[in-house]
Amino acid sequence: MREPVSTTAAPAAIGPYSQAIKAGDFLFASGQIPLYPSTGTLVDGGIAEQTHQVLKNLGGVLGAAGIGFDKVVKTTVYLSDMSDFAAVNEIYATYFPQPAPARATIQAARLPRDVKVEIDFIAYLK
Repeated sequence: MREPVSTTAAPAAIGPYSQAIKAGDFLFASGQIPLYPSTGTLVDGGIAEQTHQVLKNLGGVLGAAGIGFDKVVKTTVYLSDMSDFAAVNEIYATYFPQPAPARATIQAARLPRDVKVEIDFIAYLK
């Protein structure tokens, strides 16, 4: 059984997809980019500001499912420039308690709206 999760605490989907889907004991979140949920506009600033906003948006999705960052088991981080890896790691580590989730980090040729970072996740609901 699949159940969509939607919240105004994260930007609305800008295409034919859900913010997240509950399936069994798991929550699968679509990638979030650094948009303000209330306006759909990009945050000002560089990789630090963008990373914080992406993680705040993901926190909104988690909250809508009634869970927190401690339930995330896997993330994928997409960067437009791998030289931002260390800066993203520093911020990322402040959101996820230990043990940190499994993760892949990929440099993408281009991300939606030419942002610097996008992150998605899988969380365990139990």
